[in-house]
Amino acid sequence: MRSPRFPSPRAVLPNRAGQRGQGNLFRPEVQGLRAVAVLLVLVYHLNPGLLPGGYVGVDVFFVISGFLITSLLLREVREHGRVSLAGFYVRRVRRLLPAATVVLLATGATALAVLPVTRLGDTAWQLFASAAYVENLYLADQTLDYLAAEVPPSPVQHFWSLSVEEQFYLLWPLLFLLWALLLRRRSGAAAGTGALTAVLAAVFAASLVCSVVLTAGGSPGAYFLPTTRAWELAAGGLLAVFLSGRGLPRPLRLPLGWAGLAAIMASAVLYDSGTPFPGYTALLPVLGCVAVIAAERSPGLSASTLLSTGPARFVGDISYALYLWHWPLVVFALVLLGRDTLGPLGVAGVAALSFLLAWATKLWVEDPVARHGLVRTGRGASAVALAGILAVAAVTAASLVRVDRFQSTEFDPEVHVGPKAIGLPPSQDEAWMYPSPVEAEDDVPRAYADGCHAGFDQRAPSEPPCVYGPEDAATTVALTGDSHSTQWFPALVQIAEERGWRLTVYNKSACAFTSVLVSRGGEPYAECQEWNRAVAEELRRLKPDLLVTSSSAAGVPHGHGSGPEARGAMAEGMVEQWERLTAAGVPILAIRDTPRTNSDVLDCLASSSRDLSACDRPASAALEPDDPQELAAREVEGAELIDLTDLICTDDTCPAVVGNVVVYRDSHHLTETYARLLADALGTRMDEALGRN
Repeated sequence: MRSPRFPSPRAVLPNRAGQRGQGNLFRPEVQGLRAVAVLLVLVYHLNPGLLPGGYVGVDVFFVISGFLITSLLLREVREHGRVSLAGFYVRRVRRLLPAATVVLLATGATALAVLPVTRLGDTAWQLFASAAYVENLYLADQTLDYLAAEVPPSPVQHFWSLSVEEQFYLLWPLLFLLWALLLRRRSGAAAGTGALTAVLAAVFAASLVCSVVLTAGGSPGAYFLPTTRAWELAAGGLLAVFLSGRGLPRPLRLPLGWAGLAAIMASAVLYDSGTPFPGYTALLPVLGCVAVIAAERSPGLSASTLLSTGPARFVGDISYALYLWHWPLVVFALVLLGRDTLGPLGVAGVAALSFLLAWATKLWVEDPVARHGLVRTGRGASAVALAGILAVAAVTAASLVRVDRFQSTEFDPEVHVGPKAIGLPPSQDEAWMYPSPVEAEDDVPRAYADGCHAGFDQRAPSEPPCVYGPEDAATTVALTGDSHSTQWFPALVQIAEERGWRLTVYNKSACAFTSVLVSRGGEPYAECQEWNRAVAEELRRLKPDLLVTSSSAAGVPHGHGSGPEARGAMAEGMVEQWERLTAAGVPILAIRDTPRTNSDVLDCLASSSRDLSACDRPASAALEPDDPQELAAREVEGAELIDLTDLICTDDTCPAVVGNVVVYRDSHHLTETYARLLADALGTRMDEALGRN
């Protein structure tokens, strides 16, 4: 989810040489520019198809914020010869915290009433992270976790950008404090900005390089890090320093303003979720925003004239509150409507309510606090900040208490029989479910905690590889494939322990064991192809007595869409890869891909405990047709296919709960518990496939 952060409400023009003493002039066109940015983000969140790149509003706001804050700090140094850090943070608290705290408390209370208990735990922690202005770091860490890839967005996820900006403000005023001290030591240099410009330019350059490198390298958390975003705020800061001493020639302003506005809009229309971002692609909206601000007020029909109109300024005035409210409303509306996207009426309703709440917050929260100066001292600001954090912490605690009450009972082998009861109705008492819907998401194979499932970036197996079982075992079994292979680890490691086998694991996220270049997120997944080459070489050296593999049937070769052609191409790559091993004397057992269930299966179980069948899925929809592994096994001599679908689904239905055990931990992975309970059946069918008694 991509969302912006908004600067303080007054848009000011920094003093230029020869204008000292005249004060700062209001910049209505910058206020209107804020309106453009917030509307881009609002439309993007309501319906991404209308403006697939509307998330660039965040970049526009970072530039505006850097420009405005730098302008204020410049004025303070020039008028007073110093920077008051206490005064700076008092203004930040007074401006940001009252509205943010109101929205966080309202969102937390609504989440308790609206969200399924399965989503409350993550939302509760994100509430607290948002109140402490570390939400961006929380999300960056979450994106690095492959197991959290399917976690639905929380209603406070948009607070990441406020966190980025507040972290930036820990450093920014210190630069001006040092600059003020430097000016005091250099008599006659009161207006000099050379040293300041050099430092700001260094921050800009270092952060931009970091952003480009991490984004190009596919770093999952790059979008949320302050190090990859600081250059955007620094761009606004450099512009403020430039305009404080001079302006652009008047003939340049008119075309520059329109060009800047066009650049912002072009990025909003042409970019989408597949655009590498922020990186170098963020330069277009950032430079567009810089151009609009640098153009200042131009005569005639200019961009500044358009942005200075009454409606634009009104939306700019409420933009901070509009941002705070709109995203929780979108999330709650989707939950209440039971939909993945909003229809036309939903879009209109959420937009109208967002504007209404934003206007009310501006009128009854932001303006009174600013007008009456309710936060004036550093002590008062600290008290307000602490009170806000404690209040949000109380809501967080209430959510976690509710989650804790929904924990599952202890596993009972007499009750939680799993596949032994396939075809029989489960108990309708939620207390019999194991694991509980709240805990099922974390019911994963221990291979992840052991570091035995490679992430997206890893290109070769670790040294030494992950091995389970005795060194002197008579039989060595290898396991390879993607996460749909790792889900069989609990069953295989149990079989290995019972039979005294040695199990070696070579699994990697989204990486089927095939020779073709597969696709990940529409991009070539070269790391997977390199990994498979390295694994194949290692297996030829190891020569295990048996290779077990499994993978998602939804994977496709790069350059292919879904459908029979793509599955055929994937199968051909498997044939080529497998034959290299069977020719070396390594037999292969492929496990057919498991069925897929509804994406909200755990939410459904949490809210439908009286009728668990409501969370089942028809078998015809749950099973992928023509698993490439099945096609490959027919072609490769020495390869066999094992199918355990009959122990997960009946002829007609794939239940969410079988034998009082929750089957899925997300839409397409088995829980560790259910997979472990399939160990006996898997062992028997392995023996049958290998022709053993």
